[in-house]
Amino acid sequence: MTLLSGLEAAELPADAIEVGRIADAWGVQGWFKVLSHSADPQALFSSKRWFILPSQRGAKTFAGVLKLAIKEAKTHSDTVVATAQNVSDRTAAEALRGARIFISRASFPTADKDEYYWVDLIGLNVVNRGGVALGEVKELLSTGAQTVLVMEYELDGKSQERMIPFVAAYVDDVDLAKRLITVDWQADY
Repeated sequence: MTLLSGLEAAELPADAIEVGRIADAWGVQGWFKVLSHSADPQALFSSKRWFILPSQRGAKTFAGVLKLAIKEAKTHSDTVVATAQNVSDRTAAEALRGARIFISRASFPTADKDEYYWVDLIGLNVVNRGGVALGEVKELLSTGAQTVLVMEYELDGKSQERMIPFVAAYVDDVDLAKRLITVDWQADY
């Protein structure tokens, strides 16, 4: 019998998004610390089913995908702590150390008007007001003051990178259904 024997093996949902990882045990009653990939960990709080994969580095205490039935997740100081069914003591929580946490995208809370999850912006095409293609969003960067769209485009057969601040002064429209972002930006900026 392993320390994680009470946890259910599962398949990763098709729309699974990695949202954090388990840092360490917290206390003696099976709670664990979570390092969220987001400054606002609402996806962690809204989902009662987390899917975990072993750490990509370090010791692996389990293999495959496991489903955690979350009893409670909350903010504590500057981190998130959580507890799950069948993780009843510190030893079991320690066995989860390093595990990558995935949540079904369908479980995310609905974003407010003019708010977007980064994962929904990746892969969108970006055009300017004149309809000129500026590239495809490959990633987003948080610079502290603002978020920046990082796009990839081709010029003379070579892959290039373009960055545009993701702020209202430059972004006119985001149409998730059309997978298109329209911006006030020129190709030669």
